[in-house]
Amino acid sequence: MAASPSIRCWVDCGSTNHLSHGKVAHLPQRIGPSMLSCHSRVDFLKHNLRPGHSLLSSLQHSSGKLKLRSAPIAPTRKFHQPCAFVVRCDHPQNADLPRYYSKKEKKPFPVPIVELRRAARERFKKSRGQPKKPIPPPKNGLIVKSLVPIAYNVLNARITLINNLKKLLKVVKVNACGYCNEIHVGPVGHPFKSCRGQHASIRKGLHEWTYATVEDVFLPVDAYHLYDRLGKRIRHDERFSIPRIPAIVELCIQAGVDVPEFPAKKRRKPIIRIGKREFVDADESELPDPVPEVPLKPILTEIPDSEIVAPCDEEETILLAEETLQAWEQMRRGAKKLMKMYPVRVCGYCPEVHVGPSGHKAQNCGAHKHQQRNGQHGWQAAVLDNLIPPRYVWHVPDVKGPPLQRELRSFYGQAPAVVEICVQAGAAVPDQYKPTMRLDIGIPTNLREAEMVV
Repeated sequence: MAASPSIRCWVDCGSTNHLSHGKVAHLPQRIGPSMLSCHSRVDFLKHNLRPGHSLLSSLQHSSGKLKLRSAPIAPTRKFHQPCAFVVRCDHPQNADLPRYYSKKEKKPFPVPIVELRRAARERFKKSRGQPKKPIPPPKNGLIVKSLVPIAYNVLNARITLINNLKKLLKVVKVNACGYCNEIHVGPVGHPFKSCRGQHASIRKGLHEWTYATVEDVFLPVDAYHLYDRLGKRIRHDERFSIPRIPAIVELCIQAGVDVPEFPAKKRRKPIIRIGKREFVDADESELPDPVPEVPLKPILTEIPDSEIVAPCDEEETILLAEETLQAWEQMRRGAKKLMKMYPVRVCGYCPEVHVGPSGHKAQNCGAHKHQQRNGQHGWQAAVLDNLIPPRYVWHVPDVKGPPLQRELRSFYGQAPAVVEICVQAGAAVPDQYKPTMRLDIGIPTNLREAEMVV
C-alpha cells in the first residue's frame, strides 16, 4: 500500500510565530504534482478531511488564505511526500516598536550595497550588445506629467494637515520636553526616564514638560531649492545664497507644481548627453513661446496662528480628526510615489535631506566624527521616514483613566504623533498602526499583576 500524505499546520501571524498542535488530516492518495489553492476553508475541509479528524479552532477563525504545495513526483514513484498548510494574516497582531538610532550610528542603506552591485551587474549583462534606449523622464529633463496631479494633492494635503493640527492642539494637549526633542500626547507627560538632553543625569533622566507647538508634532525638514534639478551641484560657498524651503515642497516643485515664489526651470525638449555627467539643452528656438499654464488645482494657504479657531463641539472635533488623518495618509502616500521617480538623498550621519539626483557639497554636517569627513555629508538614498518623520510617541490607552506607569512600560505601544492626536480626538485607529499601538494587550493594574505575566 502507498503511504498516504500527512498535513501539518503552522500558524504564522506577522512577527509572532506559534506552532499549532493540530490533528493530522489525511488526503486522497493520488495528488498531482501541482499547487492546490482554496479560498474557502470550509469547502476544503468538507471535501478533503476524513471523519474524525479536525484542525484547531484558531485555524477556523483565521483570515489568511490556505495554500497546499506538493513536491513534484516522478511517475515511477509509488508514494507521495508530505505537504504543509501555511496560514498567514494580512495584519500582524503586534509588531516591534521602532528602533532608536544613536547619533553615533550611521543610517542603514534602504537596499544593501551588495544587492545594488548585483543589480548593476545584471543590468550591464542584459544591455550588452543591445541598442541604447532613450532616457525616460525625469532623467532627460522633462517632468512626468502623470505625477503632476499627485504633486498638487501632496502640497495641499500638507497645508491641510498643518491647519488642522493647529486647531486640534487647542483641544488635545501635547507636552514637549524642555531639554530634549521628545513629546507626549496626553493630559500629563509620561514618567519614563528617557531624557537625553542637557543635565539629564542631574534629573535622573526625567523630563520637564512644557507646551508643544505644531513644529514639535510635524517636524520641519528643509532642503535647498534648485532652479535646475539637473544643474551643477551646490558648492560650499553657495550655501547661504540659495534659499531653503521644506523638503516636501521642493519635491512637489520638481514634480511640476508652480510656486511663484520659487521658480524652477521647465524644459520642453529632452537634454542631449555628451558624456557621462555632461549634457547640453536642446534648441527650443523653433518652438512657440510658452503659454503661462493655469495651475491644475488652487494651492491652499496656511492659516495664521491668530486666526485659528478651536472646534466648538465633540462632533466637529471628530470630523476634524478624521480629515487630519486622511491628509496625513494622502501626503505620505503621494510623497512615496513621487520619491520613486524623483530621487531624494539623505545624509547617513545627520538629518540633512537633499531633493535631487546627487547631494550638495556644503560642508555643514556636524554629526559624529564629522572632522574626519571635513564636514561633508555621506549621501545615500532616502526613505519616506527621512522626508516625513513620523515622530513616534507613547500611546495612551485611556485618556480619562490613570496616567502611564513607569513599571508597566513594556505593555504600552507607540504611534506617530499625528495619529495619536487624531485618535485621542475621536478618530478611528487606522489598521496599519494597530500592530505598534498594541491595542489587544491587556495592561495590568499594578506591579504585582505585571510580575505574574509569563
